[in-house]
Amino acid sequence: MDKIALTAGALYAIVLLRAGGTFAVGWLAGAGARRSRFAARTSSAKFRRAERAIQRWGAPVVAVSFLTVGLQTAANFLAGSMRMPLPRYLPALFVGGAAWALIYATAGIGVLEVLGRLFAERTALGVSGVAVLLLAVGAAVLYRRRRAAAPSSVGGVADES
Repeated sequence: MDKIALTAGALYAIVLLRAGGTFAVGWLAGAGARRSRFAARTSSAKFRRAERAIQRWGAPVVAVSFLTVGLQTAANFLAGSMRMPLPRYLPALFVGGAAWALIYATAGIGVLEVLGRLFAERTALGVSGVAVLLLAVGAAVLYRRRRAAAPSSVGGVADES
């Protein structure tokens, strides 16, 4: 239990610094946009209405973003750039960050212990499992890159020559 508590505490400190820093960068970027040539667009009634909605309902979005992969940074940056008030942002950061730290501490330690035991008792099986995992990740990356690089059809109809 001490191992999980120590790991969760370290991860919690890391996520608070990382997510809070991302929020601050977003805040500064939003301030710069308000002083740029885009200032007229950011002061429109439509933009202000969207900003108020994010400020009002954005905190649950920020908290839940910690339970996803790849959405945390965007949610924290947007919360900062949209000037989410700190009394709304900080509780979302603390709750979401705690959930993230606990999940990664418990699951992470569990996975590492299983892998350690697997390599100690059945080295060939462990090496094979890691090799299969690396091949699967490599294939997924290659597939996504090829799909992104494929030319899109014009007009939504594929050319069948």
